[in-house]
Amino acid sequence: MASDALAHVNWLAVLVAALVGFALGGLWYGPIFGRVWAQETGMTKERAKTANMPKIYLTVLLLNLITATSLAMFIGAGDLSFGAFAGFMTGASFVATSMAVIYLFEMRSLRLWWINAGFMVVFFTLMGVILGAWH
Repeated sequence: MASDALAHVNWLAVLVAALVGFALGGLWYGPIFGRVWAQETGMTKERAKTANMPKIYLTVLLLNLITATSLAMFIGAGDLSFGAFAGFMTGASFVATSMAVIYLFEMRSLRLWWINAGFMVVFFTLMGVILGAWH
């Protein structure tokens, strides 16, 4: 069953969706919400400088490829509209709500949840649009 789903994956669409997700993250956690996100997480410029950015970027790209492949298998032969719906519902109902449970127990701020969960909803919706449009 999984091999059938993988056989119908448009790998170019998966790559584009992964790269768009990567770019979205750069914008979301950079100029759009970067300052507020850093404040909410306690990230400082000094701490950020200690990160191994090539390793982080490569790992994020790999994880985005896995995410896009999985979402492509769920969308299947759906169109742009279904892709957008599937992506949005995945981000809003599975990811954002799961994050909310963790945030509640970790007593993280609602503001940080909105930033991170909002990213995931937009991330999955965009991926769904791309994958649905290129089924």
